[in-house]
Amino acid sequence: MMTRNHVDKMAKIILLTGSIVGYAYLMELFIAMVYSGHFYEYNAFYNRATGWYHLHYFAMMFCNVVVPQIFWFRKMRRNIFVTFFMSIVVNIGMWFERFVIIVTSLHRDYLPSSWTMFQPTFVDAGIYIGTIGFFFVLFLLYSRSFPVIAQAEVKTILKTSGDNYKR
Repeated sequence: MMTRNHVDKMAKIILLTGSIVGYAYLMELFIAMVYSGHFYEYNAFYNRATGWYHLHYFAMMFCNVVVPQIFWFRKMRRNIFVTFFMSIVVNIGMWFERFVIIVTSLHRDYLPSSWTMFQPTFVDAGIYIGTIGFFFVLFLLYSRSFPVIAQAEVKTILKTSGDNYKR
């Protein structure tokens, strides 16, 4: 069972990793805009922040950097529902990060003649659905080998309830 202490520690881990990811995003900005001096890298980053997929970029920044900052407040860190909801939001932000990395890198190539918007194909959708199915297959195999419910707890519950029925 999750105690408030466990929830507090998990919230602190989410806050720490969100801060590290925010620092990495700022370093990426600094290197692309100031330090490297490479025209293509500058344009690739500028395109992420202001191009056709800018909403995905800012959703990534919001979900991965801004949302975990709520855990600076102790009351929010101790609430299991807030921690669960924020962990889902961070997972969505990580999905946006993969999307931004892949799609914004592919839709603008070195040649302007090959610039296009991303349109998912049947293969893209199949791979995505296949990864979800693969995850559930592995999870179900794992839960068959190692039960999700602790057997020791079930035995004590059955033993006490069985004693009540004998009387």
